[in-house]
Amino acid sequence: MALGCKYGSHRVIEPSGGLPQPAQKLDNDMSKLYDNEILLDVIALNIDSASFTQLKDANGGDPKKIGEQILSIVSQRGKMQNPVTGSGGMFIGKVAKIGSALKDRDIKVGDKVASLVSLSLTPLKINKINNIRMEIERVEIDGQAILFESGVYAKLPTDMDEGLALAALDVAGAPAQAARLVKPGQSVLILGGSGKSGMLVAYEAMKRVGPTGRVVAHIHSPAKEAVLRSLKLCHDVIAESAGNPMALLNKALAANGGKEYDLVFNCVNVPNTEMATILPCRQDGTVYFFSMATDFCKAALGAEGVGKDVLMIVGNGYSKDHAEITLAELREHEGLRKFFEEKFV
Repeated sequence: MALGCKYGSHRVIEPSGGLPQPAQKLDNDMSKLYDNEILLDVIALNIDSASFTQLKDANGGDPKKIGEQILSIVSQRGKMQNPVTGSGGMFIGKVAKIGSALKDRDIKVGDKVASLVSLSLTPLKINKINNIRMEIERVEIDGQAILFESGVYAKLPTDMDEGLALAALDVAGAPAQAARLVKPGQSVLILGGSGKSGMLVAYEAMKRVGPTGRVVAHIHSPAKEAVLRSLKLCHDVIAESAGNPMALLNKALAANGGKEYDLVFNCVNVPNTEMATILPCRQDGTVYFFSMATDFCKAALGAEGVGKDVLMIVGNGYSKDHAEITLAELREHEGLRKFFEEKFV
């Protein structure tokens, strides 16, 4: 078959000429494969945390209703993109076919891979939902998906369970950015420090700040504090609603000797946490919004309104070598790996 656009615009139905991520509808006809596409038999979807939280809240936590809504979204859009959050997630699957123009890739038919691009831009067809694992935001399905020529993926490692690898790779962009951004001697605050991305960021930050730095993890529920402390993922823990920016600010400053932070990561999965992230950051500091629940208009105008000149970084889910960095963390920290295996596999 002919070559498609390397970025997937040939699969966009609406609006014509657009790109897959912002598109309203994609062509998810799996019977035709362009020469620069890869077809995969999908095993499971990891819905991103902000999206799954919204779906759960909207459907009263009923797995059947959540499944029905997911099927409806994919049927209407040709992809899994939550219309409220705009976000998707990722999948694991087996390579079914490789377009003739991509035969030099490092995969072969039958390999298991994890997609490292969002479901919000991935042509997807669901034949059946087999199970929804509410506790880990995973949807096991019988279906197929397309990866474009520009799409990144990772072959699943042979030294760990595929569920463990999927849980980590789902948030790989965050710890990889922490490896890039955190410097020795810095003070770092992590909102949502007890979630998957937050814990991986915390571990990476602890490695990078060295003996003169400080890492503080924010949690919503005090019940999570013991885990973070036992795994030595931070120097201190604060518990507060991220939707209450002034209360969180006061606790965050107290945990850092009254000083504002050099770097603040937002890894929460609920909306309206922009100011709780910006306020604890010092002038000329850096704020990294990994959460897909972030409203970037609120962040920009909110920072302006309180006179904060901070570098605000959008949480790009892709970062160079992010899969390798994230999987290495689980290999390095036995306790963190065990926790992920018990909670997310």
